[in-house]
Amino acid sequence: MLKRPSAASYCLGIESTADDFSVGIVSFDGKILTNVISAYVPEKGGIHPREAARHHAEVAGKVLAKAFQRAKVKPQDIHIIAFSQGPGLGPCLRTGATAARALASYLRVPLVGVNHCVAHIEIGKLVAEARDPVTLYVSGGNTLVSAFEAERYRVFGETLDIAVGNCLDVFAREAGLHQKEGMPLGAMVEELASRGQALISLPYTVKGMDLSFSGLLTAAVQLLHDEKHSLEDVCFSLQEVAFSMLTEVTERALAHTEKPEVLLTGGVAANKRLQSMLKSVAEEHKARFCMVPKQYALDNGAMIAWTGILAYQHHVTLPIEESFVKLKWRLDEVPILWVGG
Repeated sequence: MLKRPSAASYCLGIESTADDFSVGIVSFDGKILTNVISAYVPEKGGIHPREAARHHAEVAGKVLAKAFQRAKVKPQDIHIIAFSQGPGLGPCLRTGATAARALASYLRVPLVGVNHCVAHIEIGKLVAEARDPVTLYVSGGNTLVSAFEAERYRVFGETLDIAVGNCLDVFAREAGLHQKEGMPLGAMVEELASRGQALISLPYTVKGMDLSFSGLLTAAVQLLHDEKHSLEDVCFSLQEVAFSMLTEVTERALAHTEKPEVLLTGGVAANKRLQSMLKSVAEEHKARFCMVPKQYALDNGAMIAWTGILAYQHHVTLPIEESFVKLKWRLDEVPILWVGG
């Protein structure tokens, strides 16, 4: 017999799309009990999928134990298991899915597969109390401008090549910066940019409603090698151009949809310059600017748990034998049954 959830029921969510392994426990009324994150930090270079997956497998037990301890609930109190089914890195996704299947089977509770991008929007709406926003989701793996329309989160604009977070990270590594605990590469670029003064001409590539960052990255790296400008000025110029592109596309989506809010989420959402630019756009269109706190803007288990609850409440579950991961699962492929018209 499967457990019948009540108002005091809980969902455990597992996030493992990329470099973070995270477990969140959320109640059916939207209270976040815990959100534990363990980040894989490579010794050099970007994410190595198999090494990240090995990290996830090694820390999974400890992260789960810590989540239960902090939430002050027992495994038997869990009524649903949700996991990030995609999009993401295959080895990482499969590690999280394996843990989720094992828990759901052992606890005899329903399993829910969650789209990672949808989860970023839903946790943002929950914690920022947004109702119907245009969302700019910017991270190391994704760059999307979306809004709800006709039972889907429609993509109004997206990157045609690399994500803006990846653009900033690759540039930082080319500049000789090294990621530190609590200080990601993007934050280092932001700190250097705050001391820049000269705006250097760089490629600004917006194609219709879509964006391209590869040319911008190549040109910025070339400036580093030319050594004609200070690192602070190059960082400042890279940020200004990249964020102006994002702001332009977001503003066009806002003007088209006339939504009442602008929601900023994803790892790059912590950047204060980007926040300032989007807030100005929102104010010009008389929309409320909503910013997701850092712990929920990053990849996290709480967003998977909350979205799992929303899906489950509309009878969306996943048989274990069908719980394959979806490496390229697009945001606009997911029916959003829990949002009104």
